Amino acid sequence: MAAVLELEQDLVQAPETERPAIQGLEALFSQPMPAHAHARLVGPNGEDLSLPPSVYSLLRQVVHNLAQGRAVTIMPIEQELTTQQAADLLNVSRPFLVKVLESGEIPFHLVGTHRRLRLRDLLEYRKRRSANRKEFFVRASNEAQKMGIYE
Repeated sequence: MAAVLELEQDLVQAPETERPAIQGLEALFSQPMPAHAHARLVGPNGEDLSLPPSVYSLLRQVVHNLAQGRAVTIMPIEQELTTQQAADLLNVSRPFLVKVLESGEIPFHLVGTHRRLRLRDLLEYRKRRSANRKEFFVRASNEAQKMGIYE
């Protein structure tokens, strides 16, 4: 059984004193990297290390979010979440999430009497929910325009 991550303990939010350095990194990352170039990192002992493209991409995303003042956490896509952690990530109440789970919209399994769901499934649900909302607003806007309510 996979351990359930304590999200609050793994959040990283840069203090205000680091903001200038992080914004400098973000400016550096925003520059296009030539196709033949590769990013490098200098280790604490002065060792020069090459960064694989996947690590570089992730680092860019982390720096961008930190520069925006957002807290960041990194977790495996197969991470199991409690219903409270999942509700927090969706910004909904736990009882609402439980109803969504019981309706079958998000797969889950029981560990004893406790529901657990994978981060992957939660993110897929969030993506579907976002697409459905966007589609609804586009249709509503089109109907309003046809009725002359919205121009």
